[in-house]
Amino acid sequence: MRDLDLTTLRLLVAVCEQQNMARVAEQSHIAASAISKRIAQLESNLGVRLLVRTRRGVQPTPAGLALIDHARTMLFAAERIETDVTAFAGGIKGKVRILATPSAMAESLLEDISSFMREPVNSEIKVDIEECLTNDLLRNMREGRTAIGVCWNHADLGELQQSPYRQDRLALAVHRDHPLARRKSLRYEDTLDYEHVGMRPDSAVVVMLQRAAAQIGRPVRYRVIVSNFDAAFRVVAANLAVGVIPFEISTLYASASQVKMIPLEDAWAQREFCICFREWESLSVPARRLVKHLESPPPSVAAPEARQPH
Repeated sequence: MRDLDLTTLRLLVAVCEQQNMARVAEQSHIAASAISKRIAQLESNLGVRLLVRTRRGVQPTPAGLALIDHARTMLFAAERIETDVTAFAGGIKGKVRILATPSAMAESLLEDISSFMREPVNSEIKVDIEECLTNDLLRNMREGRTAIGVCWNHADLGELQQSPYRQDRLALAVHRDHPLARRKSLRYEDTLDYEHVGMRPDSAVVVMLQRAAAQIGRPVRYRVIVSNFDAAFRVVAANLAVGVIPFEISTLYASASQVKMIPLEDAWAQREFCICFREWESLSVPARRLVKHLESPPPSVAAPEARQPH
């Protein structure tokens, strides 16, 4: 068998991920016929069919799936070789891809990455950031599609390694005229008499809140479902509902002037985030530098202490 061509493997992975050869051709600035020819030649060399066309688009065969897993590993290793070697050519260079949950993105992660990139020694390092939910983040991590992830450390990390990141505290956001606005702190069960604003049902915080309500034996009544914290604050500022939101986010929104944040006393309301990766040894030099930087972030906005339950 001839040596495997990295360009062809990269195109094959992209076609399988997007299920559309024409779209990959446009993004890669190469003719779709050229991609098809490359993959056909690879199939001929391997003696097995790798792709099939279905109503849902281009799909990998079982042999194609097996090859894609190896291809991702090879492409990741090739990128690491490039970044590690170029680190000797007058400063560390390279690109790091990082996935983060909405809470991490909305709080301090962007500022922490910005401070990393402002350091002169890191000026040649490019960091690509993408927001996604915890389950999608972990799947991408396990499949080797990204080097680093930042998520809540109670997620099922499995075999992934982790390092500590920041902490936050969940609080109840209420309009200043709401009946609960006089409270200094409260338990989650105290909020269930009122209608809530909720996020996507598959987000980590919503899953946790649903579990907490189930343990209490009461349902959560959602009046509004939104896709981000800004929209949640707008709902609370309009006095339409209350919402469980990280305290650290409240200072970022103009609507917070109409909103009071009341710390939750529940133990699970104090959350810890982590930086996760497959193996420390497999990280490129730029990725290791970024992890080290995130492990020691500057102080964040302090949340008010919740009253300890009696």
